[in-house]
Amino acid sequence: MRTLAFQMPDRGGGPTGPRIRVGRPSRRVRTLLMTLGVLAVLGMAFTMFAGFWTDWLWYRSVNYSSVFTTTLWTKIGLFFVFGLLMALSVGLNIWLAHRLRPPLSAMSMEQQSLDRYRMGIAPYKKWLLLAITALVGLIAGASASGQWRTWLMWVNGVSFGQKDPQFNLDVSFYAFDLPWYRFLLGFGFAAAILSLIAAALTHYLYGGLRITSPGARATAAATGHLSVLLGIFVALKAVAYWLDRYGLAVKSSDFKATDNWTGLRYVDANAYLPAKTILFCIAVICALLFFATLWRRTWQLPVIGFGLMVLSAILIGGLYPAIVQKFQVQPNEQAKEAPYVEKNLQATREAYGIDDAQVTEYSGQSSTDDKAQLRDDVDKAASIRIMDPNIVSPTFQQLQQIRNYYGFPTNLDVDRYTKDGKAQDTVIGLRELNLSGIPKNNWINDHFRYTHGYGAVAAEGTSADSQGRPVFTESDLPSKGDLGKYQQRIYYGEKTSTYSIVGGPQKEIDYSDDTGEKTYSYEGNSGVNLSNPVNRAAYAVAFSEPQILYSGAIGEGSRILYNRTPKERVEAVAPWLTIDGDAYPAVVDGKIQWIVDAYTTTNGYPYASRTTLGDTTADSLTATNDSRAVVAQQNQVNYIRNSVKATVDAYSGEVKLFEWDTQDPVLKTWMKAFPDTVKPKSDISPALMDHLRYPQDLFKVQRELLSRYHVDDATTFLSGSEVWQVPDDPTNKSGNAVPPYYLSMKMPDQESQAFSLTTTFTPNGRDNLSAFMAVDAEAGTSDYGKIRILKLPTNTTVNGPKQVQSQFNSEQDIAETISLLSRGDSNVEYGNLLAVPLDGGLLYVEPVYVRGGGLKYPLLRKVLVTYGGSTAFENTLEEALDKIFGAEGTSPEPTEPPEDDGDPSKPTPPPSTEDPTVQEALNDAQKAFEDGQQALKDGDWEAYGRAQEALEDALRRAEDAQAGESGDGGDASPSPSPSPDSS
Repeated sequence: MRTLAFQMPDRGGGPTGPRIRVGRPSRRVRTLLMTLGVLAVLGMAFTMFAGFWTDWLWYRSVNYSSVFTTTLWTKIGLFFVFGLLMALSVGLNIWLAHRLRPPLSAMSMEQQSLDRYRMGIAPYKKWLLLAITALVGLIAGASASGQWRTWLMWVNGVSFGQKDPQFNLDVSFYAFDLPWYRFLLGFGFAAAILSLIAAALTHYLYGGLRITSPGARATAAATGHLSVLLGIFVALKAVAYWLDRYGLAVKSSDFKATDNWTGLRYVDANAYLPAKTILFCIAVICALLFFATLWRRTWQLPVIGFGLMVLSAILIGGLYPAIVQKFQVQPNEQAKEAPYVEKNLQATREAYGIDDAQVTEYSGQSSTDDKAQLRDDVDKAASIRIMDPNIVSPTFQQLQQIRNYYGFPTNLDVDRYTKDGKAQDTVIGLRELNLSGIPKNNWINDHFRYTHGYGAVAAEGTSADSQGRPVFTESDLPSKGDLGKYQQRIYYGEKTSTYSIVGGPQKEIDYSDDTGEKTYSYEGNSGVNLSNPVNRAAYAVAFSEPQILYSGAIGEGSRILYNRTPKERVEAVAPWLTIDGDAYPAVVDGKIQWIVDAYTTTNGYPYASRTTLGDTTADSLTATNDSRAVVAQQNQVNYIRNSVKATVDAYSGEVKLFEWDTQDPVLKTWMKAFPDTVKPKSDISPALMDHLRYPQDLFKVQRELLSRYHVDDATTFLSGSEVWQVPDDPTNKSGNAVPPYYLSMKMPDQESQAFSLTTTFTPNGRDNLSAFMAVDAEAGTSDYGKIRILKLPTNTTVNGPKQVQSQFNSEQDIAETISLLSRGDSNVEYGNLLAVPLDGGLLYVEPVYVRGGGLKYPLLRKVLVTYGGSTAFENTLEEALDKIFGAEGTSPEPTEPPEDDGDPSKPTPPPSTEDPTVQEALNDAQKAFEDGQQALKDGDWEAYGRAQEALEDALRRAEDAQAGESGDGGDASPSPSPSPDSS
């Protein structure tokens, strides 16, 4: 027996045999290893500190330190609370299993194998327990800290004031409460499963559980312990079944009427809902049976109960709903599903802000034969923009870049500016810093010398000069024009992606003119001060740039600027917002301000269908320009509001958040979580209000939903007969949706033009037009955000964008001219195809640009117009409209009379051929015209431009000579360039 006792030591003991001494390293080696270890730990510690410290300094520099501290403390709190709970749960169950181990167990081969492990870990039991609990605690804490948004929304949740139609609970329960309850449930499951596994392994290691040994498979203590853990797991499953009942209201499923359907259907309400309730009751009973093993010490009843629960889940939770769907719903689907479709229709329209969309029948055909009246009505219907901001960026670049180290974004922006008391659509872009254009790239140049862009450049959206170039209203360097005096230096912009160090001993290049380079030193308070050596060391580590630590270019007053794009800054100070893909600049109160639209979203709005933001907001522009895409590419949401308008000062980097949607409960919730970060709507100045507009990404989300949810009848919705689609962009071959366009226009029920965002719809799978949609985009007006849809009849065919483009390309005269324009190295680029409602019909206008010859930028050469089946392809918009509406017989000379002719209706008299001066001028004009035609054929646009200037000068001389007054003709409007096919 003594021998046996020696072979089977107590489970807490360990071997006590002689130890073998291993040769120890020398003192020098030990010292070196210890030093290296300490340095490695210090290095890792300082790296972690550098990341934390630089983040804190940045948030403090933008005056949003409360966002940093609130987020940080929330993460720390969740990390420690849930990490500690998980560690205690697992550690307690390991300790308890060890405490309940049997003192001795029957000798067997299984136990002999386990003895080796027991003796091996015996000296390290405490350390092993601490290591396991610490590991699971760290993992659980890190996972929980990622739920800081869920926690803040739950603890600060504000009521929506709307209840779901099934359970009569406020929407806030699904948006704010249910996600937190699901997290707690998931954490509980994880803790129960890990504790069960850890306890079972400990019981097995110490003999409480046996697999191959004869006799009982588990001791009474192990049976009781594991049964309680299984009971907790099953109890949690009961809670899950109960929460699943409410989860049906926000459950995604594919429904033939729509993808990403959310909410209960007939089978959910009549099969899944009662099934979940029954399964909840079964799970509660099963959990009680597991707890009862503390007294009964048998697994029989709990195992039977658990088997019954699994069988019930298969039959009641799976088979029964399938039978209901097959034999009750499918034979009469429309009648069964209609009540639930009605709920989905209402909830989806409310969640996306499209419930007030005004749908009006529209004939699609003109109701009058008076073409002269229609011609007059065009100017009232819209300020047709022929400068496409997505085409003319290279033209801005070529004509206004001035220096290679400046650049413009790929896509310019459309805004409104007042000139002579009248608002006009304006194409605007900023001359930002372009590091790739710096003469010599090195660390000093990239980060100290070239630090900012300079000035805004703007052009009229509705006109071009005689050469097809933009008519600039703000230009040159420094910029001057209609925008007045403002701070022109641009330290923060869409193209500014690297850091700069400013304000120190190293002077910056401000701009260059004929007298040479001008230098400047930043005078703002933006950025983080680098005078402190700790700050410099932290940034040297954070940016992996050791020169920051010791460079002589950094000294007193040096500040480091980073996170410099508008979207980066707004997203950093408001991480709970989703940022629109297109920030745009505006000159406001003497400053350049970037205006950023931001959204609050949730995917917990009951019955509202979900959409993926990245897919919904993709179009032909985002396909070629990633900066235009929504930041949250994979975000699935079923509620969205443009709740915040943000501004970023291009000079100081100051970020301001303004409350825009004062009724949004999601925004109110975040404002409770982060107080004093969002300014009230009343703080928006009138000057800023003039430049706020309806955001493109929200409009694209809404138009995608309205392609199905414009109907309010469940039967029509289910039939799918009224489903629309957003057409592909016909002006390019990207295969992506046509982007929405900003345009000042008048819808049929409006008294005057309003700045609007417009789009078209076609029937699903067809190319003819089914609807035209516009939203009033002018902030500060009573109709702002009002969606108007003109629905065309289904029994007539009105050409859609693709058909209009095909019609343009198929007409012989137009095709020949396009072919002529495309000769040599020239390329034809089609601008935005604008649609404008006009007297029951639709007027389509498309500018056509040519880029080629010696020119590196597109120039407006032609304008395509179609209305009521008639098509015109002329040099100017006015000429094209005149031809469409029967005014093509008028003189193609100046579109406006000379200023000295007081009667606008009186045509310019033809010059007399008897006057030799007039005859000479006409001969020069004829020669210039012929030279221009030849240059056009050769694709030589520089020669063509010179010929047009000579033609204009000759005609003006002829007019002056005829009038007999050499100075009067100078202000006459220049004749439009003759059509290349007019000869």
